[in-house]
Amino acid sequence: MALLIWALFLLLPSCASQKSLVNPARIAWIHGSADCQRNQDPPIQVVQLNPSTWILRQNKCVNYEAPFLFLFLGDKKALLMDTGATADSTQFPLYQTVRKLVGQWEQAKGRNVELLVAHTHAHGDHIAADSQFINKPKTTVVGKAVADVASFFNIQTWPTTTGAIDLGNRLIDVIPIPGHDKSSIALYDYQTKLLLSGDSVYPGRLYIRDWQAYTLSMQRLTDFANTHPVSYLLGNHIEMTKTPGLDYATGTTFQPDEQVLPLQTKDLNLLNKTLKNIGNIPRRVVLDRFIITPLKPN
Repeated sequence: MALLIWALFLLLPSCASQKSLVNPARIAWIHGSADCQRNQDPPIQVVQLNPSTWILRQNKCVNYEAPFLFLFLGDKKALLMDTGATADSTQFPLYQTVRKLVGQWEQAKGRNVELLVAHTHAHGDHIAADSQFINKPKTTVVGKAVADVASFFNIQTWPTTTGAIDLGNRLIDVIPIPGHDKSSIALYDYQTKLLLSGDSVYPGRLYIRDWQAYTLSMQRLTDFANTHPVSYLLGNHIEMTKTPGLDYATGTTFQPDEQVLPLQTKDLNLLNKTLKNIGNIPRRVVLDRFIITPLKPN
């Protein structure tokens, strides 16, 4: 009985954090302007999901990709996933913004943490502002090659085994999911039950460079999601409108009727099932909330 009470006690912080989590589907994200010369939005929208978790979105008038970035705080380390699509700190003051958030958290908690900067994958719209963090104090920027990612997150056998990182009383699993990019990863935060899927799964065009690797990755990610409680599946972009199956044109800087950001485990299951039905010959398939889009291998 004592062991049962202790186990329930350990679960309480996680349950409380999940219950207090802001629903990302209810957030009014900045979505650009028809005339970017008149855009008054900040270069970075900062949304706090709970006391130690943030989502940042880049302004579409700064870069049309408008990627989402994610910041997790633990007792010993902070983890920033991705650095956006713009290197210039004047146009896109990412380091300044993140440092302010971490500094406020440190002051409130009375402790200092190391800032880790990693990436869901190595494409340019997710690594551009790395230069703002390099050689900064208490900051480590993780390499973008598969070997660097596997080593940092202690992934023993890429891509079939998972890795992990402990931020200090905050454990995050790391799941290799190559296919969109060789170094693509998904992250699962045990505190919030958020599952980050990068550019591999999101409400948009799912660009697939390695079809076989991608289909295997989506099976592994689906298996993981079906055996873990997932609050929200969060990717790095929104490219779909609220009209099922209709996307915005590449390069648009104004998305007034965009789809909500979070997906659910059922969407991942649908994607996995559709990939199986397609088989080994890649083809484009339009679904309500994303579009399977094979590309020619590099």
